[in-house]
Amino acid sequence: MKQILQSLKTGETTLADVPAPCVRQGHILVNTSHTLVSAGTERMLVDFGKANWLDKARQQPDKVRMVLDKVRTDGLATTLDAVQSKLDQPLALGYCNVGTVAEVGSGVDGIALGERIVSNGGHAQVVSVPRNLSAKIPDGVTDEQASFTVLAAIGLQGIRLANPTLGECVVVTGLGVIGLLTVQILRAQGCRVLGIDFDPARLDLARKFGAEVVNPGKGEDVLAAAAGFSRGRGVDAVVITASTKSHEPVSQAATMCRKRGRIVLVGVAGLELSRADFYEKELTFQVSCSYGPGRYDPAYEERGEDYPVGFVRWTEQRNFEAVLDLMDSGLLDIDSLISHRFGLEQAEEAYDLLSSGKPSLGILLEYPQQQSVGPRVVTLTEGEESVGDGEVVNSPPAAGKATVGFLGSGNYAGRVLIPAFKAAGAEMHTVVSGGGVSSVHYGKKYGFKQASTDAKALMEDASVNTLVIATRHNSHARQVLDGLKAGKHIFCEKPLCLTREELTAIEVEATQRPEQLLMIGFNRRFAPHVITVKALLETVVEPKNLVMTVNAGAIPADHWTQDPQVGGGRIVGEACHFIDLLRHVVGAPITGHHSVAVGRHPAVEVTEDRATIILTFADGSVGTIHYLANGDKSFSKERLEVFCAGRVLQLDNFRKLRIYGWPNARNNRLWRQDKGQSACANEFVKAVSGGGQSPIPLKEVFEVSRVTLDVAEQLRSQN
Repeated sequence: MKQILQSLKTGETTLADVPAPCVRQGHILVNTSHTLVSAGTERMLVDFGKANWLDKARQQPDKVRMVLDKVRTDGLATTLDAVQSKLDQPLALGYCNVGTVAEVGSGVDGIALGERIVSNGGHAQVVSVPRNLSAKIPDGVTDEQASFTVLAAIGLQGIRLANPTLGECVVVTGLGVIGLLTVQILRAQGCRVLGIDFDPARLDLARKFGAEVVNPGKGEDVLAAAAGFSRGRGVDAVVITASTKSHEPVSQAATMCRKRGRIVLVGVAGLELSRADFYEKELTFQVSCSYGPGRYDPAYEERGEDYPVGFVRWTEQRNFEAVLDLMDSGLLDIDSLISHRFGLEQAEEAYDLLSSGKPSLGILLEYPQQQSVGPRVVTLTEGEESVGDGEVVNSPPAAGKATVGFLGSGNYAGRVLIPAFKAAGAEMHTVVSGGGVSSVHYGKKYGFKQASTDAKALMEDASVNTLVIATRHNSHARQVLDGLKAGKHIFCEKPLCLTREELTAIEVEATQRPEQLLMIGFNRRFAPHVITVKALLETVVEPKNLVMTVNAGAIPADHWTQDPQVGGGRIVGEACHFIDLLRHVVGAPITGHHSVAVGRHPAVEVTEDRATIILTFADGSVGTIHYLANGDKSFSKERLEVFCAGRVLQLDNFRKLRIYGWPNARNNRLWRQDKGQSACANEFVKAVSGGGQSPIPLKEVFEVSRVTLDVAEQLRSQN
């Protein structure tokens, strides 16, 4: 299928071939008929992409501070690599989509195949959208009209926050598409409206929709116009739908408002507020969040958990429905807002218009009709031919060669794992992602034969003998088991699984298949400095004391990694690395463990990632892991200290190794941080290609995984 992508590095907009998505639980697959270009958001993204490095930095000073902190801890080379990788990833544009239902995922009720749907899906021939971010289109509303629903819902949410009543006078500053829709909704609600803009054509439209208008570009006095419009009382509310860096719209709104007036920012404006402007009138200022309640809430958007209507009357979806009802009743004039129509194949012309400065308003993209969803495999290189819906002509893997298929191509997989396996000499065959965009991007960049969205087809592909699993954590156990049963070698990015039951099932399956390698991405043990530490400690026979300090950094409580059912929590998701590292460095089995986290406090939503883990080993060694999310980012992220036999080793962030007490051993420093990711992948590829054993013994994989799950459960039980 075709999808519009934009480069944040260059600003270039392209129409790319991308595999069609598979339908997921709680989602709907839609064949697109029309999408609407969001002039504000999408122009901003295009302009950002076209800006030089200095201008990009000026636009995001908070990101610059984060980069500088990372340079101090991880080094310049590692930081530059991370920044360039982030900018290198293509961005899928668009969020105003209309089409017909092609497939319905499990758990979705009340939606039938062929029904017309509006959603926040992107500019693509096929989109997968959550049930709560879609709405049925009434028969009286055309597809072109329905494509304005999402933008109208943004304006509607701003109006709901302003809470105007019948007869109140409201100012709308900025008469783009959202502003003009806002004018019409306010008029439908019985409000008097004053529109402010510099564009005469947009002012004419606002006047046509029943608003009074003022043009500051012609020298008209906005404050005087507002005073006259409000009959000298001051306006009741101001809705700012402009996009500007200027602070003037907010200051102006405060001046024209009556005492206890309301100001709602829907667009973008400078926010250097004057206390005096707000203090004397006791004004209310609020920033509106997108389409309404539920936005950015994964429980609502991804898991489909609706808010009770008795407590939250208007959600994103219900705002969509309200807008569609206004369209159906004829209270919104949408056709007057359409300035340009382009076919999908003319997408680049549409974006050239958007950034040209030429007059435009509603820019519609029209899509060719299609009867099926389309192929879920895209051929990227010579050697294989896609046929039909995801069916591929396969050939057996080359003897003595790791022929790799990747499940997952997110940021870590694309930045670290995929280049590591490529450098290790693996044959890059297929890369799978949920949406298809990242799989095509990394597939082309690293020479994969094909990109796909179909994990099941990859499992069944006889030409792939090795799977690399880099998906979300709750998928790992199922994919590991399916891969083993399909006869594949498995490299699974940590964690291996989220529950003891899953671990037992994997252990049984792997034990029955000794000819297949199973390895987990415990890369720290392969870091160059860790290899040195291991070698030095092997010369000491007495027990060791080890202290691992992990300045993990805070992650929001609602991030998927914190969800026990999805990410497993940060102990399972990341602290497992350090349990394995101590197990490897000591070289003896773990015989016991005890863990304690900070106590409950109203200011701390998650305590599990502020914990101390104590491990005891069969040789008498004791290891302590301080896994802490409450530190400062400028401090080193990972530090290992080992005390034994009157000697000390200190490894700082896998860059600097200080050695005390070992004769003829010198301190060492690497130019860039090396956590062993490349060596980890290289050793696994060598083992697959050479028919050897897994670089990490299976008994250690299961031992560390079991201890990690026990530690996580113990920490959760404390709170």
